Amino acid sequence: MAQRQFAMVFPGQGSQSIGMMGGYGDHPIVQQVIERASATLGQDIGALMRDGPAEDLGRTVNTQPVMVTAGYAAWCLWRELGGPLPAVVAGHSLGEYTALVVAGVLTLEQCLPIVRFRAVAMQAAVPVGTGAMAAVLGLDDASIRQACAEAAAGEVVEAVNFNAPSQVVIAGHAAAVERAGLAAKARGAKRVVPLPVSAPFHSSLMGPAAEQLALRLATETFARPTIRVIHNVDVGSHADPVGIREALVAQANHPVRWTESIRAMAADGIQTVLECGPGKVLAPLSRRIDDRLYGAPLSDRASIEDAIRLLLEVA
Repeated sequence: MAQRQFAMVFPGQGSQSIGMMGGYGDHPIVQQVIERASATLGQDIGALMRDGPAEDLGRTVNTQPVMVTAGYAAWCLWRELGGPLPAVVAGHSLGEYTALVVAGVLTLEQCLPIVRFRAVAMQAAVPVGTGAMAAVLGLDDASIRQACAEAAAGEVVEAVNFNAPSQVVIAGHAAAVERAGLAAKARGAKRVVPLPVSAPFHSSLMGPAAEQLALRLATETFARPTIRVIHNVDVGSHADPVGIREALVAQANHPVRWTESIRAMAADGIQTVLECGPGKVLAPLSRRIDDRLYGAPLSDRASIEDAIRLLLEVA
């Protein structure tokens, strides 16, 4: 039997937790990646992952490089244990940067300073407390967009993460997000859940961050991807460095089109979606998006070994 066609996806902010790498044990390849990250950033990334404190781990400036390190370390363990190459990779928001490291577009040492810069620029774009994000559950995309338009009242509130059918995140000015939540409930939303974030990521309020990121990325040399990458902003794949840069810049202040990205994978013949890194958010979303897909998290060594057996089994 031919090997199953599978995709590898990488989580973004929100999947971090104290002890997040414990499930992978003390495998040397994982420790080597963490040591590389620590040397690159001049910070003990391993201690932050292991011990926190939670407040420091949750700071955007730390969370972004930590999650790239974690996802890439899990990927390296996957390969070390005999895991095959995926047909395609993608990452949710920040996770797109991890996917680009895996695809050989950037080295880990290039990527970590970039995502730290991205985090600082995003936080600086909107003062803490001015912006907000909330998840709207149980309402169709069109109704959510209508609720945002009705609630804006001269401020910004937009649908920014299309994570799955009936699971969309809105972002913008804090008061407008609250108004949009009420409007969404009036239209039939089951729940509106405020998210514990420090900025309205992926909204148009991130325009200044996108401008800063464009200048920063212009200084980096990008390689051509060795694995196809599906980008959040356009659900497209770019073989040329210019297209990749443009997709990353636009991602900062445009929506994450995750539902469409997963559907594109299924349309291309992908059968299995593996979520590489700590956390178990993206794997179950895959089946919600398309019930033909099998989704599994690679959140510890045992789950990596199970997934390798699944992919390599012979009929």
